Amino acid sequence: MKKLYKGARVYQNGKLIRQDLVVSEVTGLIEQMAVELSHDTADETIDVSGLIISPGFIDVHVHLREPGGEQKETISSGTKAAAKGGYTTVCAMPNTRPVPDTKEQMETLQAMIGRNAHVRVLPYGSITIREAGKDLTDAEALKQAGAFALTDDGVGVQSAGMMYRAMKQAAQAGIPVAAHCEDNSLLFGGHLHAGRKAEELNINGILSTTESVHIARDVLLAEETGAHYHVCHVSTEASVRVIRDAKKAGIHVTAEVSPHHLLLNEDDIPGDDAQFKMNPPLRSRRDQLALIEGLIDGTLDFIATDHAPHTEEEKAEPIQHAPFGITGLETAFPLLHTFFVKTKLFKLEELLAWMTDKPANVFNLPYGRLAPGEKAEFTVLNLEKQFKIDASSFVSRGKNTPFDGWETIGQPVMTIFNGKDVLKKEEVK
Repeated sequence: MKKLYKGARVYQNGKLIRQDLVVSEVTGLIEQMAVELSHDTADETIDVSGLIISPGFIDVHVHLREPGGEQKETISSGTKAAAKGGYTTVCAMPNTRPVPDTKEQMETLQAMIGRNAHVRVLPYGSITIREAGKDLTDAEALKQAGAFALTDDGVGVQSAGMMYRAMKQAAQAGIPVAAHCEDNSLLFGGHLHAGRKAEELNINGILSTTESVHIARDVLLAEETGAHYHVCHVSTEASVRVIRDAKKAGIHVTAEVSPHHLLLNEDDIPGDDAQFKMNPPLRSRRDQLALIEGLIDGTLDFIATDHAPHTEEEKAEPIQHAPFGITGLETAFPLLHTFFVKTKLFKLEELLAWMTDKPANVFNLPYGRLAPGEKAEFTVLNLEKQFKIDASSFVSRGKNTPFDGWETIGQPVMTIFNGKDVLKKEEVK
């Protein structure tokens, strides 16, 4: 069965150009691309006039929770949420139970992914055994078993010596090290950013330096070891400055920023509402502006959601007792398009780059591009579709979002993976 997608503008090589695509459902490949293809090149024509075709989005920072946290999310539900958000490749963090910290555990996880995933899942291996920060994993063995990169995400590696050894081993194995940057000695039991809102609510704050101090340490270790060091969910002005200086010095450091840190700051927290509790926390307006500037000038390389589902019961607790984290896969594009592209702060081409070819380039992934002979993995976007975010309609098991009720413009209406539409029509609302 061959399908002709006809009439769209296609994001390709940084530009939006008029192209038709012929896709084979048998091979899962794009067979032809041209400005105008006739209907007899395929068995079925799908009219996508006036729409945008983008390579499938890539998210290098998601929590699928399985195994061990299936009440929050599963590989199946999380990848359905990814498809709804236009993502065809997601990279799963290792804070599961058990942790994928050995070759055997990674192989078991890969088998689960093979059985249950609706889009591509690239799993991280952990830096240390059980993410406990005491004993290193075998970087080469994890890479051979299919680990995308190494991270103890959710837990900062506290020992500089441990991180040095991890980076040295990772550099030898040719696998990136991604870091959740947080110096535990500076946490002081914090739950929100150490700023006005924490003071107003009489809640212990999390210092900005908790993050930036770790990044400063790690970029020097990356310079010493030659490792590819990637910073997760950057949230502070000082962190952007450290990363900018490290890049100028020629250190192999890359970094991501999450949609919620671009869209919100501490002043948006309405009160004791755990839907606004994430780690790193929502920072000051000044930090928010620094993140936007850092993304535009290339200091921050791309956007990743840090999709972190929790149960409704957990998030109903007061901030001081609720877990950190919000979901993001189903809301990222609509929110970013509405509040940055429609307001002309970002160009559409820039946003698509930050969600496709930029993460692919950073991690040398053979995805995020559209061309004849390549895998048919793309999302079809209706930039004029208006809808209100409704957490109750999420296909993710996690309904935890501060964006419930927000009005947005622009939504994925098809997600093609291996030549087939994996976004069910009833999930487009």
